[in-house]
Amino acid sequence: MIHPTALIHPSATLDPTVEVGPYAIIEGPAVIEAGCRVEAHAQVIGEVKVGAGTVIGRAAIIGADPQDLGFKPETSSGVILGAGNTIREQVTIHRGSKPGSYTRMGDGNFLMAGAHLAHDVTLGDRNILANACLLAGHITVGNNTFIGGGAVFHQFLRIGDYCVVQGNGSFGKDIPHFCAAYRTNRLAGLNVIGLRRQGFNSEQRAAIKKMFQLLFCSGQNVSQAVSAAKAEEWPEHALRLLDFVAAPSKRGVCAWQGGREAED
Repeated sequence: MIHPTALIHPSATLDPTVEVGPYAIIEGPAVIEAGCRVEAHAQVIGEVKVGAGTVIGRAAIIGADPQDLGFKPETSSGVILGAGNTIREQVTIHRGSKPGSYTRMGDGNFLMAGAHLAHDVTLGDRNILANACLLAGHITVGNNTFIGGGAVFHQFLRIGDYCVVQGNGSFGKDIPHFCAAYRTNRLAGLNVIGLRRQGFNSEQRAAIKKMFQLLFCSGQNVSQAVSAAKAEEWPEHALRLLDFVAAPSKRGVCAWQGGREAED
């Protein structure tokens, strides 16, 4: 199961079912759980935990030092990957930037070739990042979100659940739950097709749409719209959108700028 040209540090821990391809490098104290596959020329560096059933593609590098000019190489930090992730060719995932910090990924994600997660990123479950997506440090991504190829994201922003992001987009602000984003910090409307596919019923979608229209299309600024929304009763999913917009990161929230809103 381990190719004779692979280099594995004595302090690394590999389940007996792990497969390691030619010229792969696994440094200690990495832990790789059952059913994982580390393909040719991939590197798993230092304090990295890889959950069961994860595939690390050819020439991917997991756990390298962050690209932070103030980083000290002796810092104790790492990467934690959940189960069932697919990490394709030449993906890079850097370790945390501060002592005791981790770059984290949940379960069932698919990172296509050339995607990059910088230091201290937190990626949830069942997300898809297409080729060459670039996420800067300290970004948080929710669950069930699709990010198109070549999209780039500034540090410290948030991307919500059930979002869809256009390829080649450029973002320096938060993308709220359930939204479709494109170009530069723009919201096209709601990810209606994605919500249908994920099992949201018509009542749930209607409530989310009503909330979106109040927050972004009512002509009020964000603070005014949030106050108006809080004065009403809302079902659970609409409240999640409200809570996201009401508590933005320091980057602020992307805005709907008069583009055609997706129709339900």
